Amino acid sequence: MISGRVFKYGANVDTDAIIPARYLNVSEPSELAKHCMEDIDITFVDRVHVGDIILAGANFGCGSSREHAPLAIKTIGVSVVIAVSFARIFFRNSINIGLPLLESPDVFLKTDAQDELSVDLQKGIVRNITKGLIFDIMPYPSFMSDIINAGGLIEYTARKLREEWALSGI
Repeated sequence: MISGRVFKYGANVDTDAIIPARYLNVSEPSELAKHCMEDIDITFVDRVHVGDIILAGANFGCGSSREHAPLAIKTIGVSVVIAVSFARIFFRNSINIGLPLLESPDVFLKTDAQDELSVDLQKGIVRNITKGLIFDIMPYPSFMSDIINAGGLIEYTARKLREEWALSGI
């Protein structure tokens, strides 16, 4: 179960707003996190807490296909991003690094910044604790849940290889 405060943004938040291009020469995730969302919300890094939630309009993560954007979000401690919709490459990059994303126009329309949400990824339920609302969302297929729960595609693959090697006696 995930729970946190909402940071709400509009539509078409691109990867340059999530992590400005001037930081793309930085490869250390903790350094990237220091600049997360700074071109759209200069106070974000000072106010966000581990477990908080980003809520956004349509087409979140549009723009370039850099993995820096979801990595900065995950590293700063955001537990899940909920949006009306996501740019497809951002969606895939996020799953690849183990950052959960959910699509829901209803959550966006009926939730305000600073509302408290709880999210059950397995059941596909989002609760707005502040307003007493419950939203049903399609849960991930099991293979995507496994990737997220492992912490990303690399960790998932490594785990699967270890399991296979253990079964084969290697």
